[in-house]
Amino acid sequence: MKKLPVFPTRVPFSSMLLWCLTVAFMMLGGLAQAQDEGEPAEKDTRPVRNTFESVWLIDNQTVMVPIKGTFEMDIQHRFGTMNNGYDDFWGLYAPSNIRIAFNYVPIDKLSIGFGFTKERKTWDFNAKYALFQQGREGGWPVSVTYFVNAAIDTRAKETFPENTYEGTDRYSYFHQLMIARKFSKNFSLQASVNVSHFNFQELVPGETENELLQMNNDHLSLSFLGRYKISSGTAIIAGYDLPLTDHEVNNPEANLSFGIEVTSSAHAFQIFLGNYKNIVPQLNNVFNRNSDFLIGFNVTRLWNF
Repeated sequence: MKKLPVFPTRVPFSSMLLWCLTVAFMMLGGLAQAQDEGEPAEKDTRPVRNTFESVWLIDNQTVMVPIKGTFEMDIQHRFGTMNNGYDDFWGLYAPSNIRIAFNYVPIDKLSIGFGFTKERKTWDFNAKYALFQQGREGGWPVSVTYFVNAAIDTRAKETFPENTYEGTDRYSYFHQLMIARKFSKNFSLQASVNVSHFNFQELVPGETENELLQMNNDHLSLSFLGRYKISSGTAIIAGYDLPLTDHEVNNPEANLSFGIEVTSSAHAFQIFLGNYKNIVPQLNNVFNRNSDFLIGFNVTRLWNF
């Protein structure tokens, strides 16, 4: 099967900064609103509804935090890559990656939870807090949310080189600051800056004899998400993660994905194509070497108590 093109992973910093500023100004455009002379009309500053329909958009968090008392269950499934064609039925029968997770909203704007992922037998513990929420007619022009997780690789010690992955070597962390705007009832955009940290990175052989190289412990990236509703319960969704850190070895590929989302008041189902298999965000951002696409889906179920 013909390989799909590799996506670019590096752009000049000045160009990226200019582009990010342009996006930020677009999102903040609603802040300046002309007012008629005389008494200003009272504006509805309540939070805008449903910037996104789910806490997830493919493999990225969104700015959304469910209402207080919500219990959430997530099932995230990634099939194998499609490059073997009919041999494994375009990845559907290839080895897959799965994450099952649970979250709860104990107070307004705060969600906490945990999950377990098949890849690397990873347990992750996370929290998300909605710092600011876009107003309907006034108030904040954008929504701003912070997400953080801590993950633990629990594979057997024999899996790793001798005297490695002991104690805190197995720990990794992910920080994400998201800014999003609902431009209309059908169209929403989100941008975020992400920091991944691994307590330990393995040494790998370089190009010359006896040369050993190592990835950075910290990795910086940007993420961009979009959703466009085509009916009351169906939307087209897309995401792109751009790596910024230049490692001395094994630079990751950019992450690209697009698909369809179907939602109801308590469910969200997303099916999509993407070029990355990991689900825990720091693994996706740092270790994606894949330029072939695979099929994935997310199922989210909410209960309110």
